[in-house]
Order: sequence, then C-alpha cells, then structure tokens
Amino acid sequence: MPSPARPLRKLGFLTIGLFDPADPGRGHESTLEIIELGERLGFDSAWVRHRHLQYGISSPVAVLAAASQRTRRIELGTAVIPLGWENPLRLAEDLATVDILSGGRLNPGVSVGPPTHYEQVGKALYPDTADAEEFGYERVRRLLDFVRGAPATGFSGTEGFETYSDVVQPHSPGLGRRMWYGGGSLGSAHWAGEHGMNLLTSSVVKAGDGDGPLDFAAIQLSHIRRFRARHPDGEAARVSQGLVVIPTDSASPAQRARYEAYAAERLPRTASPQGPTRLLFAPDLVGTSAEIAERLHAHAAFREVDEVAFALPFTFEHEDYVQILTDMATVLGPALGWRPAS
Repeated sequence: MPSPARPLRKLGFLTIGLFDPADPGRGHESTLEIIELGERLGFDSAWVRHRHLQYGISSPVAVLAAASQRTRRIELGTAVIPLGWENPLRLAEDLATVDILSGGRLNPGVSVGPPTHYEQVGKALYPDTADAEEFGYERVRRLLDFVRGAPATGFSGTEGFETYSDVVQPHSPGLGRRMWYGGGSLGSAHWAGEHGMNLLTSSVVKAGDGDGPLDFAAIQLSHIRRFRARHPDGEAARVSQGLVVIPTDSASPAQRARYEAYAAERLPRTASPQGPTRLLFAPDLVGTSAEIAERLHAHAAFREVDEVAFALPFTFEHEDYVQILTDMATVLGPALGWRPAS
C-alpha cells in the first residue's frame, strides 16, 4: 500500500440534512444531533449541504447558528452555498454573526453559477432584474471583500442617535481566511487560488474536452496542483477532499446490503462524463475501513491533501449515520493516520 504524501490532519463529514415535509423539525433536529455526535467522536469539522425548494437544508447559516450553541470545539462549514441565491452583502452579515457566535469556528463554502431551474425560479428571486443578474466569480469577489472588511458604502459616522459603519458588522477578522470555494474545474481552482480562498473538492469534477483516458483522481489532482500554484500560501494552501465514504466495520448485515445497493445504483454514472458540462463522478467507497484506506492511499488526489470532509449518503436513516460516523472516527480515521481532537 503506498503511503499518502500528506498525513491526514483533519477529519470532517458532510451531511445533506433531509427531512419529512410533514415534520421538518425532526429532520433538522437529527442534523444537529449528528453534529453533536461528530464533536463527541473527535471530528475536526462538520459541513452541511445547501438545498433550495427541496426537503433539505435551505438555510445552512441558520442551522449552523443553532449548532454553534450546542457544540464547543468542532468547526462548522457549508458545502456549499450557491451564491446565485444570495445577496453578498447580506450573506456577509449573516456569516460574520454566526462566526462570532461560534467563537471563530465557521468555514463558509460557496459556489457560483445560476440557480438550478433558473428559468422557473428566476422571477421569484429577482422579479425586476432576473435577466440582468451576474452569477460568475464577481459575486464571490464581492462577498470576499465584505467579509474581509472592505467598505460597503461611502458613509459612516453618526446621524442623530444612530451610528453607522462603512464595513459589514459585526466584523470577524479571522473569517476571511476561512472562506472556501467549492470547485470542480481547473478554472475554478485557478480563480480560488488567486483570490486566497481554500478549496473544497468533492466527488464530482468537470472532465473537460480532452480525448484522453478519463481518470477522476488525475483530474482532481490537476485541480489541486493548479490551485496551490496560484495561491499565496503555495503548498500550504488548504484543500479538503469530499468523496462519499461508507465504512461498514460495525454495520449490520442489513445495513451493509443497503449500502452496497446504494453504491451499485450510482456506479453507472461514473463510467463516462454526464450531461452537457461533462461531469465526471467518483465511485462511492463502501467496505471495511481497511479496504477503504487502501483505496484512498492509492487515490492520487487524496495523497495531496491532509483534510477531508467525507460525504454521508443522501437517503440513509439517522442510525445509519451514527454507525458510519462512529466507524469513521474509531476505525477509518486512525487507519489513515488521523487522531481525534480532544
């Protein structure tokens, strides 16, 4: 088994936070309980996905505000907030507020692009400007500027009994260094590096237009290296990998069968690029921690990172997540050289 180039330093997990529309409170409570469990198990970070007009977390910043009051150590991240749905100035206020409430533990991850199904939802989001909105990197740059303390207005001072600031309040000085970009293309990695962000990779990359053999790990590795080549911190620039990982060490036979069926159903999409943007998916990793560790050590991109935020499957039950996280922290993490936080 080849050794990883970088020992695993930070172990995190990502959850989508699904809920029953007839009882949304229970689903949100389950997510919070999972984050609390992650802290008890020693995980370094917990991340939540963002879903609009679906039965998942539509307001991750609000959920993480609640999580910040039920935890004390674990870092809390979003993977990712699609900025097409957001006003960067207002989002900067919310992020800074939650970062202050958490004691500096927030790791906001964002992405660009028009909202999903924009042709149906655009007029509801932007009734007067739907055709004029810009959904590219400029939206991220504005958010970064506001978070990092750039003036949002030319006015500050006292007016009557009111005092005004020209920068977003509250200002959380360390937050600007903890902004992440969720990218799956070479261009995104390049841009994130140049702008001093951290890079969130996942189980999806853009295959590009080349005619050569498609190797997910090699493509992701090229993104990581491009990002670090453009980042002011160079090789020390932070990258987190987010593959779907399902250890089965303590799983029941029924759980193992369900996990294997889940991965098998999703495997065909990994054979070739999908859709007009040529998305290439990584296979889900299911098996004992020893089997998964061997596959990760052979993964070219994994060998370049020392942080992970392994993604939990979308549709499993609460007790499944408890089993998976417990195995991650007690068996898989140590097999990768990680030690739990105290």
